[in-house]
Amino acid sequence: MKKQVRAIQYGIGPIGASILKLMREKEAIEIIGAIDTDPAKIGKDLGEVVGAPDAPWGIKVSGDAAGTLEQSADVVMHTTSSSLPKVMDQLIAAMEVGSCVVSTCEELSYPFRTHPELAAQLDKCAKDNGVALVGTGVNPGFVMDKLVITLAAVSQRIDHAKALRVVDASKRRLPLQKKIGAGLSVEEFRGKVKEGTIKHVGLPESVAMVADSLGLRVDQITETIDPKVATERVQTEFLTVEPGQAAGVHQIARGLSDGKELIYMELQMYVGAKDPADTVELTGHPTISLVIPGGSHGDIATASVAVNSIPSILEAPSGLRTSRDLPIGFFPPKGYR
Repeated sequence: MKKQVRAIQYGIGPIGASILKLMREKEAIEIIGAIDTDPAKIGKDLGEVVGAPDAPWGIKVSGDAAGTLEQSADVVMHTTSSSLPKVMDQLIAAMEVGSCVVSTCEELSYPFRTHPELAAQLDKCAKDNGVALVGTGVNPGFVMDKLVITLAAVSQRIDHAKALRVVDASKRRLPLQKKIGAGLSVEEFRGKVKEGTIKHVGLPESVAMVADSLGLRVDQITETIDPKVATERVQTEFLTVEPGQAAGVHQIARGLSDGKELIYMELQMYVGAKDPADTVELTGHPTISLVIPGGSHGDIATASVAVNSIPSILEAPSGLRTSRDLPIGFFPPKGYR
């Protein structure tokens, strides 16, 4: 990896802000620009916008994406949307000026089944420009796919893979609490699920990544989304959930082969969750289980995985990469020896 990495941040929401503050701690990274569409942020000092204790940083937030990207950073950290079709132009614009991309777009984490044509387009663009890009984060990107695949290294045979993630969303950011439907009636929740506005994005992508990585010949991926109904009043910094209202989402994705379940992934993400944890279980020879009590803190972990991916994506072969391709480790503040 280069001794000094020039980075641009594309999107300064809560996750983008966390990534920026973490990059600021790395001696090997120089932040040279930031892009956002919010008029309240454009023209402001970046350090002040993200609430950094060492603000001001002397970097202005820009609404001119093309002009900022023309600085040809080594890497663009991209955090604007979960939808791959919505961010295609942004990703391509970054790669066409010679920048690698690390994105938290969940649908980019493993798009080969859900968006095969877009995946091929991105792969070609990356190779044409000699750069690499990856979609990653804590989930998808780590807990329910990369971690499962890594744990499988000590297995001789795998018959079934299971991952369960229970997340207490009470301490998470407001956009996430809204995205999981906290505080809605059950009827409102189900209506928004039908509209596609309430769900955690990425479970089918994780199932597909695990299936392909472990040689489990999945021919169908199913997903259900239901409300996790509150049994008691829950108060967060941003909203209140009364008993009987939706406290969050309960999603289950399955990978099937001729109707037989080979992969099971369950996500319970709701405010007031009891006993949060990340659990992985591989049934085979031998059967292996791993439990992370308390689980991985989503916002902290997402920023961490994204920034820790920078050295790997800069050294990766050009093209569309996934977290399973990259040897992601810890990116020390003072760099590698």
